[in-house]
Parts: sequence; structure tokens; C-alpha cells
Amino acid sequence: MTQMKAARVVSTGSKASLELRDENIPTPGRHEVLIKVHAVSLNYRDTAFLRGEYPAKTKEDVIPVSDGAGEIIAVGKDVTRVKQGDRVAVSCSADWIGGPFHEDYTSSSVGFRIDGMLAEYVLFNDSAVVPIPDYISYVEAASLPCAAVTAWTALNKIEPLQPGQTVLIQGTGGVSLFALQFAKIFGARVLAITSSDEKAATLKELGAESVVNYSSCLDWDREILALTNGKGVDRVLDIAGEKTIVKSAASTKKTGVIVLIGFASGFGGGLPPIDILARSLTVTGSQIGSRMDFEAMLQAMDTHKVRPVIDQVYPFAEYREAYRRLEGGQHVGKVVIQVAE
Repeated sequence: MTQMKAARVVSTGSKASLELRDENIPTPGRHEVLIKVHAVSLNYRDTAFLRGEYPAKTKEDVIPVSDGAGEIIAVGKDVTRVKQGDRVAVSCSADWIGGPFHEDYTSSSVGFRIDGMLAEYVLFNDSAVVPIPDYISYVEAASLPCAAVTAWTALNKIEPLQPGQTVLIQGTGGVSLFALQFAKIFGARVLAITSSDEKAATLKELGAESVVNYSSCLDWDREILALTNGKGVDRVLDIAGEKTIVKSAASTKKTGVIVLIGFASGFGGGLPPIDILARSLTVTGSQIGSRMDFEAMLQAMDTHKVRPVIDQVYPFAEYREAYRRLEGGQHVGKVVIQVAE
């Protein structure tokens, strides 16, 4: 077989759509590996991209989706890090190996600035790939590169999370559930907010100590304060942005950290500077993480045998249904597209 199926983003004015095409299977260069994709998973930013709401620069006609896992089936002559037959995932910023984030790394953003994972075969430099643990499946591994690494680095941003500290997570999307699982590894206390009692039950099953339903309790920040004896939490992972950032700050203790991860409710919000100043809050953004962050996270996952929470798995032919599932907002965990068995 010399051809493959690949989805590409097609611009339609301010929005975009996906078009499935027949393309030639690429051949690895000296430092490249050819990966047979088994599964990919979707993130909120993948749907925002198609709506024309993604805030960063993107490549025209790109193969979308950063998150996927598969088997290396061919390697270039100078590849030494991995070998044919290895099970791997790909780091979200293909050029970011380790160290602090640099603006130059945005040019290698997988699925946005360079071709991503929504294809039967993909080609990457060997420095971008990460071997995956034997205990997890391709479907589970596909859920990790963006959401899991983001959760891992957010919990350790500014300073590492400590046992006994309190973390507030928001919702039941991939980042929040991974943050819950990882925070428990660190011995932290996890509080959560969500939109339904059903989702609250799932969060408690995964280890959340207390969950506030923000649909029925509009002043959820007061509830979080009450659950921390008025002190507030040590760390907040803010997913929504505009509609949550002020209450996230109100839920945070003096000298606490807010990691702004998502923009699901918009980019505004107007967090008053006095809130930051008076309580010495640290508000920082997330850049996902480097390949070395990914590798450290996988080592911790392997040690504790953490299993990703998978919402639904769709066959490749139904990839549009997978996008619709994520858009609907009722998912709990990761929405996955299985490309190959």
C-alpha cells in the first residue's frame, strides 16, 4: 500500500472544516520516523481551530490534532533514539525537548503549525517521539500529549506541588481529570467544581474530596472557601477563562497559584489587579510542556499505573462525530478516534 487517508483543514471564510483525502505515505528522512497511527484524541483547541477561535497562528491546509499514538514502522538511517516496532506518542511541540518555553517552539506546534496526527501514517523527527509504557493501550496513550502533560506541568508550575496542599480543578475534561489523578499521586487534597450531580459522582469516584455543582451553586467560590476553612486553595487550574477567573482568584489563598489553561468561556473576565496585589497571587499561563516533561509524567504514570479516563472511542470514518461529541460538552474524560486496530 502506497497511499493513506489523511484529514486536512479546509478554510471556509472565518471558519474551517475537515476534508478526508488520499495521500501518498511519506518516506522517512535521515532523522525521521514513520508512525502507523492507531489512535488520536481531541482537545478543546481542536474544535476552536475549526470555529476560527484558536488564538495562535496556524498553517494552511494542515493535518490537525496534536494527540496521537502509534507504532514506528520505518526509521531514517540516522535515527538512534527509537527503533522500528516501538510504541510511541508525539510531543505537542515537536522542537521543545526540555528547558523553559521559548517563542520559537510555537513554530513546531503539532496539528497547528506542522502536520498533526489525524492520518493513517505520520512522519516526525525522532527527537519529537516518546515511547509509551507497556501497560497502556494506544487508545489510552493517544489521550496524553496535550491534556495530561498540561495537567502535569500545571501542578508543578512555579513550584512543585507538595503533599497536603489543596488543588481546585474545574469540570470533567481531560486536563481536569488528569490533574485530579496526578494530584492524588502527590498526596494533595483535590476539590472540584462541575455542572451536574452525575459528573460530581464521577469526580468523587476518582478521588475528589468535595465537589461543588456550579449550576445550582452560583457562588461556588464561597463554597470552596468554606471547604478550606476560609483560607482558599493552594493552586487552581482554571479551564474556562472569562467566566471563572475572578472566582478562581477568590478561591485561592494568599500567595497561591492560578494556572490559566483554557479559554472555553472567552478571553475577558477582568481579574482586578487588587485581587492579585493584595493577596500576592501568582497568575500564570500554560504552554503544555516539553518532551522531557512528557517523559517524566510517563515515568510517574508507569510507577503508579495511572489509567486515563476515556469518554468515547469513534472509528476513523466517524471522526466528525467525535468532534461533535467534544463540542457538546457532555464528555467525561477524553474523546478518542481509533484510526487502526
